Amino acid sequence: MLKRGYHHGNLREALVEACLRLIAEKGPTGFTLSEAAREAGVTPAAVYRHFEGREDLIAEAARQGYEMFADLLEHAYGKGQPSALASFEATGRAYLAFARKFPGHYVAMFESGVSTQRTPELAAAARRSMEVMEKAARDLSQHIPPEKRPPPAMFWAHIWALSHGVVELFARGTPGTRSPFPPEDLLETGIGVYLRGLGLIPPDR
Repeated sequence: MLKRGYHHGNLREALVEACLRLIAEKGPTGFTLSEAAREAGVTPAAVYRHFEGREDLIAEAARQGYEMFADLLEHAYGKGQPSALASFEATGRAYLAFARKFPGHYVAMFESGVSTQRTPELAAAARRSMEVMEKAARDLSQHIPPEKRPPPAMFWAHIWALSHGVVELFARGTPGTRSPFPPEDLLETGIGVYLRGLGLIPPDR
């Protein structure tokens, strides 16, 4: 029996919500599809009308996350225009804010092991969000002195690695990794050191 208020039209979304709760509680590999069904208040048989397995359910959670992520990044990028530096900084703050506000989606997207190529819809959503961050980095990289300018893709990869590291270690409350500094400060100062080294912002005095 379905939970009261669940209808065929929103069962799929109820299962995704259950998946996100279980990811937050147990991690992306710590639950079964049957547990997701039980969390959503439906029979296991009902789940298979929408998803073939746990990975397909996680892929849908990731797709939704990437769509939300892309919207947030596009808004942040636009808010910083016409300054390349302001847009770049705004997308960095948006990255951290998304990870903190939507940890289940973030894990489904980046830490579940589910390929972004699993479905065309997931691939398209992931590509849209990555394109915003790449655009922000590419715009800013054009202001780096030529003798210090890394390839735009390398510049973007460095920033993404730093951002993801701060999120993974300090922004999601992982046990044993408490930092004496707020994650926002760690990200801002870390990127600041990197940008100063490339001549994009003036040195501290």
